[in-house]
Amino acid sequence: MIRIRLQKKGRKKRPIFHIVVADSKVARDGRIIEQVGRYDNVTEKKEVVLNEDRILYWLDTGAQPSDTVRKILRNEGVLYKRHLMMWGKNEEEIEAALAEWKSYRDSKEDDNDSRKDKHKNVLAAEEKEFKDQVQKKAAKAAVELETESATETADETEATADVAEETATEETTDDAPAEEVTEEATTEEEAETPEVEAKEAAEEVEEKIAEATEEPATEEAVVEETPAEETKDEAPAEEEKEDVAEEPKAEASSTETSNDMTAKDAIDHINKTDMDALKGFISDDESRKTVLAAWESKQSEG
Repeated sequence: MIRIRLQKKGRKKRPIFHIVVADSKVARDGRIIEQVGRYDNVTEKKEVVLNEDRILYWLDTGAQPSDTVRKILRNEGVLYKRHLMMWGKNEEEIEAALAEWKSYRDSKEDDNDSRKDKHKNVLAAEEKEFKDQVQKKAAKAAVELETESATETADETEATADVAEETATEETTDDAPAEEVTEEATTEEEAETPEVEAKEAAEEVEEKIAEATEEPATEEAVVEETPAEETKDEAPAEEEKEDVAEEPKAEASSTETSNDMTAKDAIDHINKTDMDALKGFISDDESRKTVLAAWESKQSEG
């Protein structure tokens, strides 16, 4: 089957397509029968060159255009001209119909361009309005922050002033009673000094009389009795010290876990101690495989 299709030419990233007539079984860049046009939609020219007579000839002989070529022929009016010729229109009628069709196509393209421009203008206006709103919100937030900072500074100054006033009043109230107390204390001490001196003189006289009347034997007995009493009192004290010294060790051993030791020390501790004493020794977050293996073997032995 003969087809009218595009053949890629040109260079890399600057392709130009030839409209060719070729057998459908031949490769894209293979042998062609005839070139009937050129299509350029990449370069600045963007031109479409068609040999309408040869294209109409090959269409009449049964050649099938590809989808892309069919769109090109429809946009250029070749297929419309062929339909007019098939309907039996003369050349003047065909030219008039084609001119009317081209004017309609151009106006439609202009409408499309104007719609694109309108859409761009609408998008630009919306973007500008959005930026204006963002700027207004930012300015409003800055003003609110300034007012809040001003109120906070005013509150801080008021608080510091209040604290200063309170401290000043407390100092004045504390100073007055202190002076009164000192005055009262001095008067009381002055009043009590004669009485204290009289009591001390009487006590000294009594002590002298007692020393004169006491016997030396009683003093030796007191001296001999005191060491025994002191030893009795010292023995429980030492026992209490030993109990106090032993209690932290028990607490340390009971609260000590495997995480507090190295792997070797933990394994030795597991192997040497009983199962009852190992309760709580293995912590929940213990992840060392050697320690866990020693603990499992200890459990299996128990």
